[in-house]
Amino acid sequence: MTDLTGRLLVAAPRPGGDEAVEGDVFDRSVVLVLHHDDDGAHGLVLNRPLGADVDAVLPGWQEHVSSPQCLFQGGPVSLDSALGLVSVPGADSSLGIKRLFGAVGLVDLDAPPVVVMPEVAALRIFAGYAGWTGGQLEGEIRTGSWYVVDAEARDAFTEQPDDLWGEVLRRQSGALRLVATYPADPSMN
Repeated sequence: MTDLTGRLLVAAPRPGGDEAVEGDVFDRSVVLVLHHDDDGAHGLVLNRPLGADVDAVLPGWQEHVSSPQCLFQGGPVSLDSALGLVSVPGADSSLGIKRLFGAVGLVDLDAPPVVVMPEVAALRIFAGYAGWTGGQLEGEIRTGSWYVVDAEARDAFTEQPDDLWGEVLRRQSGALRLVATYPADPSMN
C-alpha cells in the first residue's frame, strides 16, 4: 500500500446490526495520518473535542490553542500523553517544532509557549493518539472500515469539529459523497 502520511482516514458508517459502541472514538471519526510505513501507522482523530480546558493538563498553553479552545481526544492509545499539532507557514524550521509534512508539525509541549508560538499559525492539543501495527491499518481499509481521502489544510484546525465527518465526505466525488447522508441511527431512516 502507498504511504498514507498526510491523508485522512474517514470512518465508514456502521450498518444496522453493527452500531457503534457508546463512546467509540472511531465512530464517524476523521483521522489525520501523521506517519505510515511497513511497521505501522499513527495519527490523530480530528473531531473529538473533550471540552476540557487545555490549562488543566498543560498550564500556559490554553491561550494559544485554536478555536474551539479545548483538549481533543486524539485516539485510544496513551490517553495520559499529549500531542500538540501545529500549522507552521513557510518552509523554515522552527525551534521546538518538528515538521511532519507540508505546513503540519508537532510542537514540543515541554518548550515554553513564548518560544514556539511566534512561528505557529494554528495549534490543537490532543490527549492520546490512534495507532496501528504493521499491516493492521491496511487490513481495516481492505475490509471497508475506512475511506482514504485527501486532507485539506483547514481540516486539522476546523472550528466545527463535530461537522468534519460530513464535510469531508460531501467534498468527495461519486458515491462516496452520498455517504455523508447516512443516518447516525439507521433504524431512524
